[in-house]
Amino acid sequence: MVIGLSMLLALASVHADEAVKINTGNTAWVLASAALVILMTPALGLFYGGMVRKKNVVSTITMSMVVLALISVQWVLIGYPLAFGKDIGGLIGSFSNIGFGLTDVGLRMIPHRISATADIPELAFIAFQGGFAIITPALIIAAFVERIKFSSFIVFILIWATIVYDPIAHWMWGGGWLQSFGAIDFAGGTVVHISSGVSALAIALVIGKRKGFGSTFMEPNNVPMTIVGAVLLWFGWFGFNAGSALAANGIAANAFVTTNTATAAAALTWMFISWYHRKPSGLGIASGAVAGLVAITPAAGFVTPLASIIIGVGAGFVCYYAILFREKKGIDESLDAWAVHGMGGTWGALATGIFASVGATGLLLGNVHQFEAQILAVSTSWTYAFVVTFILAKIIDRTMGLRVPEEDEDVGLDLAQHGEKAYS
Repeated sequence: MVIGLSMLLALASVHADEAVKINTGNTAWVLASAALVILMTPALGLFYGGMVRKKNVVSTITMSMVVLALISVQWVLIGYPLAFGKDIGGLIGSFSNIGFGLTDVGLRMIPHRISATADIPELAFIAFQGGFAIITPALIIAAFVERIKFSSFIVFILIWATIVYDPIAHWMWGGGWLQSFGAIDFAGGTVVHISSGVSALAIALVIGKRKGFGSTFMEPNNVPMTIVGAVLLWFGWFGFNAGSALAANGIAANAFVTTNTATAAAALTWMFISWYHRKPSGLGIASGAVAGLVAITPAAGFVTPLASIIIGVGAGFVCYYAILFREKKGIDESLDAWAVHGMGGTWGALATGIFASVGATGLLLGNVHQFEAQILAVSTSWTYAFVVTFILAKIIDRTMGLRVPEEDEDVGLDLAQHGEKAYS
């Protein structure tokens, strides 16, 4: 009894000491940003849900919700230690001083090995980074909508998050070898967008085209739903990017402004390009906005507002013509995660190495090494994500099977996999 009481008093003393050190303003901002980032995954469900046929709406949105639940648990149990635990050979994190299920974290402050300047509880950082870990595999849903088995989807997402996302996050943010080499990624150009976009391409090649692809017009069921999803993503992205400063400071303000500016520039660029080719579609403008969000993500805290306009315009061109290239090749990467996230993230990561001038210097300021580091980060992330995802998809396809039967694809996954319909 006495021992137990003394332990409680000691724990209370530690927590009191920790509370003195906490910057409550920064902590509030990071927690609010975490909520914004978590909102982005159901917003993504709306964005994707509007683009599929009406017989697959429930399936598409449900997959986003399942990722939110599944990776929330995976992140606490093993994901965070693998991504941000003490470094093992520059390749992966460990459970040392974190424990399985965060058993050793308690209410301590964020360790200096993660951030030497942040004055927030580690749990706030865990919650914030958990939002990133959730939305990244959710982005891959674009590759296999309307034809994947729900059980195979769950297995794929769980393994992918563990063996693809967590290692790449450690390489860039957790003290891994790319971070040591000098590569920078403010909020996830390589960690989030290249990893998911390239993986989407890999699994799309394994699962194959939807039945009737190229010969049947697959009309989006609800374009307004997609536009609303894009606007919610735009809103949530302020937490994604500005929250990555881990403080309510000038860097966060800079990231907020550059994020909004690049997104607007990309949306307008996509609008004018599509207007030149056909008509200025609402779906295209929404896609352009997301492309701008993706491209500015790695650069948001490192570039000026003027540079963000250039990055946004570049994203509009790069991602629009990446879609045309994908269509020309006849690849059914259904909702264009590769073209928008993979290529947009690639452009953004390289542009960071060119235009960085806030807290880091890029090629335009004479820092050749920074651009070389960005090239290395991009090429490594591309190669690792594609190869590992391709192999993983092949293994699941040969053991469980990735695709639903043809009759289920005809009926639609809403009824075949979930026994529900979006519309009566």
